[in-house]
Amino acid sequence: MTPMRTVLVIDDDPNFRAIVVHFLRVKGFPVLEASEGEEGIRLAKAHKPEVIVCDLLMPRCNGFHVCRTLRRDEFMRGTRIIVVSGRSYETDRQAAFSAGADDYLTKPVDPNTLMEVINRLTDQGSTREAPETTDQPAAGAPWFRFWGVRGSIPTPGAATIGYGGNTTCVEVRAQGQLIVLDAGSGLRLLGRELTAEFGDDPMELTLLLTHTHWDHIQGLPFFKPLFKPQNQLRIFGYEGARHGLDNVLNSQMESPFFPIGLREVPANVEIRELHDLAFNVGQVRVQTAFANHPGICVGYRLFTPQGSIAFFPDNEPHEGLLRTPAGSHPSEPAALEFARNESLKLIEFIRGAEVLIMDTQYDSEEYVQHIGWGHGCLDDVVALAMKAEVKKLFLFHHDPEHDDAKIDAMLRHARELVTSAKGSLHIEAAREGATYTLPLAG
Repeated sequence: MTPMRTVLVIDDDPNFRAIVVHFLRVKGFPVLEASEGEEGIRLAKAHKPEVIVCDLLMPRCNGFHVCRTLRRDEFMRGTRIIVVSGRSYETDRQAAFSAGADDYLTKPVDPNTLMEVINRLTDQGSTREAPETTDQPAAGAPWFRFWGVRGSIPTPGAATIGYGGNTTCVEVRAQGQLIVLDAGSGLRLLGRELTAEFGDDPMELTLLLTHTHWDHIQGLPFFKPLFKPQNQLRIFGYEGARHGLDNVLNSQMESPFFPIGLREVPANVEIRELHDLAFNVGQVRVQTAFANHPGICVGYRLFTPQGSIAFFPDNEPHEGLLRTPAGSHPSEPAALEFARNESLKLIEFIRGAEVLIMDTQYDSEEYVQHIGWGHGCLDDVVALAMKAEVKKLFLFHHDPEHDDAKIDAMLRHARELVTSAKGSLHIEAAREGATYTLPLAG
């Protein structure tokens, strides 16, 4: 028999702690317990439990501190941390994941739910590793953080709590620049964080939009920095098929859709339609390439001295056309030759990137039903990244119908593809709150 996993319970509420400890021991788990955070950290480092159930609100040493401290210890990387709290605020949940938690449960916690979470995080080869978060990145080093990873529509709820339910938004800090990639619903949470960070100090921010489908701009009306007069926001993007960028962004904030127009916000907002495929944001060199997605849609590649980040949140690789069985697509020689050329162009564009964040919305079975929709098939994206010798791929634009377990399974499959090909590509599934510093450790 496989030995039961040791669980450490850290909680200053003796009644809650006693209930959880008793339940786990009845289930056969070896259990350690601590009544406060510092004691819990000592027990964790001494015994290295497989799972920690940690209260958020404790005096002297709260759950955030416990998570950050243990995640800095390389010997605790494999430990799963479940934060529990009597508060259900979204900001607390996001902060817990950013600090290194693997899951977040609201009290009162149903014991069976806790059991399900423990099994999901630890049983049968779960691929969700300890998050590679850095609470305070090294001074001067470029870093990026995921604020929204979902595609099409926000999907809040228990089934998506692990990877997150907000639509696309990524924060990048590099060479003194604050750059945001896309303005999905994750932008609202980023706005709260930036408001707390800058306070009344002026903020300069550049927002790069891949395109203006609503899941990529819907967070803009709720972005707090827009409503402070000292802030300067530059929005870059390309002209849409029927309306200019300025018109599209202003329209979604016009009455009756929103009470305050974009032209009326206190911040200094500059909307700039791009015409060139290369430009600079401060000292950060940016290149763009057109994505295979309906309308005018681009991907960005940001170059820093420590490595580059390529961002293609909506894209259907042409590999799908090249490998799909005959009869299910136009297979004329000219179409196949076009697909090969487009694939080669994208491979060269992302070649050698330190980081590739790319649309992997469908698995291979789902993709057959969605050919031509403009979204990526996991198998094709992994093949593309390996051909381009990308160092790390982040699965992105998670389908709104995919729960955490499905994304876990897709991540396992992606890694198996690399192993089968004897490749060196590292793969993660993008998760809200996860922060990475360049150059990546692996």
